[in-house]
Amino acid sequence: MSSIILVFLGFTILYIGYRYYSKFIGQRIYDIQEENQIMPSKEYEDGIDFVPTKKHILFGHHFTSVAGAAPIIGPCVAAYWGWLPALVWILFGTILMGAVHDFGALVISVKEKGRSIADIASTTISKRARLMFLIFILLLVWLVLAVFAMAIADLFVGIPASVIPINIEIIIAIMVGYLIYKKKMNILIPSLVALALLYFFIWVGTKVPVDFTKTMEVQEAKNLWIILLFIYSSIASLLPVWTLLQPRDYINSHQLFVGLGLLFLGILVAQPVVDAPAIRSFSEPDVPGLFPLLFVTIACGAISGFHGLVASGTSSKQLEHLSDARMVGYGGMIGEGTLALATTIAAVAGISLVTQCNLPSVGQVPDLNWAIYYDTWAHASGNKAAAFVLGGGALIQSLGIPAQMANTLMAVLVISFAATTLDTATRIQRFILNEFGVATQIKSLTNRYFATAIAVVPAIFLAFWNIVDSGSGTARQAGWVLWPIFGASNQMLAALTLMVLTLYFWQKKKPILPLLVPMLFIMFVTLTALVTNAITFYGHNGILFSLTILLIGLIIWMAYEGMIKVLEIRRTQ
Repeated sequence: MSSIILVFLGFTILYIGYRYYSKFIGQRIYDIQEENQIMPSKEYEDGIDFVPTKKHILFGHHFTSVAGAAPIIGPCVAAYWGWLPALVWILFGTILMGAVHDFGALVISVKEKGRSIADIASTTISKRARLMFLIFILLLVWLVLAVFAMAIADLFVGIPASVIPINIEIIIAIMVGYLIYKKKMNILIPSLVALALLYFFIWVGTKVPVDFTKTMEVQEAKNLWIILLFIYSSIASLLPVWTLLQPRDYINSHQLFVGLGLLFLGILVAQPVVDAPAIRSFSEPDVPGLFPLLFVTIACGAISGFHGLVASGTSSKQLEHLSDARMVGYGGMIGEGTLALATTIAAVAGISLVTQCNLPSVGQVPDLNWAIYYDTWAHASGNKAAAFVLGGGALIQSLGIPAQMANTLMAVLVISFAATTLDTATRIQRFILNEFGVATQIKSLTNRYFATAIAVVPAIFLAFWNIVDSGSGTARQAGWVLWPIFGASNQMLAALTLMVLTLYFWQKKKPILPLLVPMLFIMFVTLTALVTNAITFYGHNGILFSLTILLIGLIIWMAYEGMIKVLEIRRTQ
């Protein structure tokens, strides 16, 4: 099958979702046409976190904050089961579940004066549910911060050509923010100039790579980058959003659109044949079951609880008009679905164009194809995002771009969005700790500087603490050991957010079926995945087993609180 057919089908489904379904959801359930809605960005404007922002700029922030490394890694691994199940879940999960979730989290936060989903749970469900939600989110975000910092550090050390463009982008973004907000320049020209400078420095990076391993051991270099990244994310999370967050994310959104454009243009020019089968044969030995593993593996490529934290954490405080929520919330997830679509095409078709390469779990390969890359589940999960970098790089090379430049461009693309997620997550964790301080009456946590320190210190601990992974018997960083529970717990957070949305709009007499069905489906999938994980970890990995049982307990508690609220509402109707 031609990869162009898959691209055409993907674009058509995503377009229909945004054009028609988002409009139905926005009008019938979320009431985004309300003209008398007082926007938190204007009511609480402080020039730091609450800043009214044009929808195109805010879209750039929201899109790049949610489009981290996960929607690239997940589809790359999920292509192991073939192209059909991966694409079906990415496309329909995006338009029917993920985008509805993100859109709703943004709208409900705006309607509730910029409060987070966890805080809204206190009035929608109960104060106990709010505390549970906050604990769940704190644990999840600390893990995200640790793993994303480690992943970026690994990429900086592995691809030193990416160091200069990624760091220069920070300086460029600050200059753009100054020109836009202090000099009142139109954002289009500065952002396009900034994008051109970024690509110039990508070329510079290929000529002058910054490689710390020339003066220190590999692990020491990674540790140094982790410290520098957390210093950066702490400072960035405290700065006014217009200084760095908005302009950098706007530049990154341009970069992603250009990168995706080059990928899809490469598909049009190279027309690679889909190398993968539609569905992998389950008669092969040691092939893990598709359900529920496929859903939690693709994770953010279809639906993600972290997106709700971004929507209700930073985006809701910058939304200028309620009607903009459709483009920012639903449209942002459509953008992420497009990224997941491009990643899948690179994994099932683009890798057939790759010749000499080095795979993380295999080593040197003379000629790559799907069967070699996905020969075993261990290799597929170990190779992570390599299919995107290699396959995407090969597609771009078909346009005449040199191999080293193409691979560096793809690496910068991945790192840019991982870095965006890193400092956005740090800012969100500060907000969550502030709310936790209010809920528990711990006054020190309401201080933005102290809360920022608490946001990063446990993440640094997870990045530097080496523990024995009882599954492999080797010592690894705690963040990597704990990462297997991220996919299920992240999607369970999405299910819990959908539960808050369902109860909130049910009390407002709105049709809730488009919220209830995704909530029940995701809750069933992720609870099944967590129980499966607990059985797998039992007797082999005590830490993961204990944490999984804790998460299952929190979920059951939340569901119980939800049922109590349903009975309470029914008694009053």
